[in-house]
Amino acid sequence: QVQLVESGGGLVQTGGSLRLSCTASGPLIAINYMGWYRQAPGKQRDLVAGITKSGSTNYAVSGEGRFTISRGNTWGTVYLQMNNLKPEDTAVYYCNAAGMDAGNDYDYWGQGTQVTVSS
Repeated sequence: QVQLVESGGGLVQTGGSLRLSCTASGPLIAINYMGWYRQAPGKQRDLVAGITKSGSTNYAVSGEGRFTISRGNTWGTVYLQMNNLKPEDTAVYYCNAAGMDAGNDYDYWGQGTQVTVSS
């Protein structure tokens, strides 16, 4: 069982920055993608950014040019650098780890970390 632990959320003013971290533990051999999602009150959970084991990245339009996802030297740690934050970025941010192995799908979530951007 893979476990994900997030950190780095908090309260920041408009235009400020935060760096979120996510560390995965457990068997990661089948995990080939890690990403950050966010969910604001009353809204669905949406992708913010993702990165593959080989380093390819993808971003939601809302974060392009402001957010950067990166991975640690060893697979299983990912970061989300968020700059020029806006009130609409306020949400709970969740780390996700996903993959497939021998026909089995794997999809794990962290407990979430709150990001609040004040105007």
